[in-house]
Amino acid sequence: MTDQAFAAWLAHDPERAARIRAFGIHSVMTVPLAARGTTLGVAFLVRHRNPETFRHDDLVLAGELVARAAVSIDNARRYTRERTTAVTLQRSLLPRRLPRQAAVEVATRYLPAGGHAGVGGDWFDVIPLSGARVALVVGDVVGHGLHASATMGRLRTAVRTLADIDLPCDELLTHLDDLVARLSLEVEDGEGGETSGDVGATCLYAVYDPVSRRCCFAGAGHPVPVVVSPDGRVELIELPAAPPLGMGGLPHEATEAVLPEGSLLALYTNGLIENRDRDPDAGVHRLQEALARPAPSLDALCDTVLADLLPQRPADDVALLVARTRALDASQVATWAVPDDPSAVAQTRKDVVAQLERWGLSDAVFVTELVVSELVTNAIRHARPPIQLRLIHDNTLICEVSDGGNTAPHLRRARTYDEGGRGLLLVAQLTERWGTRQGATGKTIWAEQTLPLQ
Repeated sequence: MTDQAFAAWLAHDPERAARIRAFGIHSVMTVPLAARGTTLGVAFLVRHRNPETFRHDDLVLAGELVARAAVSIDNARRYTRERTTAVTLQRSLLPRRLPRQAAVEVATRYLPAGGHAGVGGDWFDVIPLSGARVALVVGDVVGHGLHASATMGRLRTAVRTLADIDLPCDELLTHLDDLVARLSLEVEDGEGGETSGDVGATCLYAVYDPVSRRCCFAGAGHPVPVVVSPDGRVELIELPAAPPLGMGGLPHEATEAVLPEGSLLALYTNGLIENRDRDPDAGVHRLQEALARPAPSLDALCDTVLADLLPQRPADDVALLVARTRALDASQVATWAVPDDPSAVAQTRKDVVAQLERWGLSDAVFVTELVVSELVTNAIRHARPPIQLRLIHDNTLICEVSDGGNTAPHLRRARTYDEGGRGLLLVAQLTERWGTRQGATGKTIWAEQTLPLQ
């Protein structure tokens, strides 16, 4: 800054000029903080002890230092912006509220990485299924940043879609494996950049049935779940060895376990048990110890686990899902074997009405009669025996009709003069949701009604 410019700057503010003279400032130099075509600010340098004024060499040196500082500041701004965007995307793709279901009590935690690695692709989900069952999912996409978060969103959506059609655990992971392999091919055909590199992920998928108290597990390269029984015994659910998703070529296998009511089930990602100072086995052991301690609630237990296992700034993302199992009492489930005879429909309706009266659900009689009549009639006409009817009464009323056939019904729009074809449409309109699931020996058609709060 020239003497004339310095004097003009002082003239704008006499009070500031007085303070500057009192401090002894006699030479000023300003250098713009600019990087990548953007001006970030101005560096203001003054001299008050050294009697020499700034010269051209000082300006060159200051320009070099400020240019390097500007690049560092811009890098920090870009990193902060990208991290904030990735964290926002990550959290928007995770469940904001856990869905209402009666099978398990659930608490979850998600912590982004605290170091320079960036946000990863860890996720969890809780998916209500037919028959009062629930699916619990935890997964981890390889890598960090926006691409990992976006890939996580695609996989979470795919899992929910596959779970909605009630695929078995092992089949669901097989389909998910094919999807990850296709995503990897898309990346290879792309133009590189941030999306370059292979797409890979690990996943653990579990389905718990509160009627049978059985839980099905299937994993793909993921840490095994931990179960704490009501008596405090802690054990790992050993799963068949399976590669991460995207490797292809190997089938995924499922494992079943009976979980007594009140059992604690923990699903987690590797960021919880692995770090530079501890091997995974030691991390699993510490996790088992933390889960075995009494806690007033599942949320408090999650906080205890994270406090015991994680440093202040974890090097990797962490997802934790803890569930306590519930069980439906035998009085909440009613089952009938239905003869393969159209005349059996009337008696089946009477049995259902009597059961609803015992449950105090008189208001649900009309809709349930219609649903039972339609589903049982379809099973007798179009499927094969054995035919079974099951009602489940919990927060909702579920009607299930199972048969020995494999052909699933579908909705269609009946024409004006058609004699049939409207039954399933009525079922869909009168119930909250309905669907089909395949079993080992046939299929099950189900319909779920909401009930008024008692």
